[in-house]
Amino acid sequence: MADWRFEAIGTAWQVDSDVELPDAVRRDVLERIEGFDRTWSRFRPDSVVTALAATPGAVELPAEAGPLLDLYRRLDHLTSGAVTPLMGRALADLGYDATYSLRPSGRAAVVPGWSVLTWEPPVLTTHEPVLLDVGAAGKGLLADLVADVLRSSGVETFSVDASGDLVHRGRDPLRVALEHPLDPTVAVGVAELAPGTALCASAVNRRAWGEGLHHVLDGRTGRPTHDVLATWVVADTCLLADGAATAAFFVPPPRLEAELGVASARLLSTGRLEWSATFPGEMFV
Repeated sequence: MADWRFEAIGTAWQVDSDVELPDAVRRDVLERIEGFDRTWSRFRPDSVVTALAATPGAVELPAEAGPLLDLYRRLDHLTSGAVTPLMGRALADLGYDATYSLRPSGRAAVVPGWSVLTWEPPVLTTHEPVLLDVGAAGKGLLADLVADVLRSSGVETFSVDASGDLVHRGRDPLRVALEHPLDPTVAVGVAELAPGTALCASAVNRRAWGEGLHHVLDGRTGRPTHDVLATWVVADTCLLADGAATAAFFVPPPRLEAELGVASARLLSTGRLEWSATFPGEMFV
């Protein structure tokens, strides 16, 4: 297997493939990531999301907006508003802002409801300045889009790992250790990914700053959640795995399986492990 490692959208990526990727394919991958970031990033001044935060209005979004926003609607309903793409301002107010100041502003973080926007594909209309944040599912979608670029280029056997969002298109099952968020030398279990599946791992320590501050917010309160330390989801797409991994901070594994058809596991702050009956692998208890 050949491996290609690079940095993009502020995180490490690795593509393992059965053939060395030609320069043209690598260029197409990087261009796809750049295009996605130019639309959805709240950390760059020239993105669509940043423009909407300053001036409300109507914008035509690329095709990936359909499945992304449709999933967010489902997650919002499933979690009673805990998972929402409308918490960008709350994250920024807590210090996770465009400059990575990591200094809370002291303002009350208020997360608006869906009434502040209208989604009529492919046009999104915002009715007031709103800072979107698609971090709960966007990186998983981008991993899927990178996989699409590879397949369309004739690469058949590969895996895409975007720092916790993993698309597996290998010939054989892939075993992945589930890292304890408080001790990277310890695995709480192992997931076995069948070819054609995806895994997302999410943990409160991945982007944490200050006392009790991290990136997993409850959209109902605008504050970080503290009941769950880490989640893992196996699904058919990385978009679904990523979104469901965020929902797993608020919804137990059996309900996630019933509502979204995904297998999941989570580590509670008490140290207890919970997982769905269909989770492919084993948990160490």
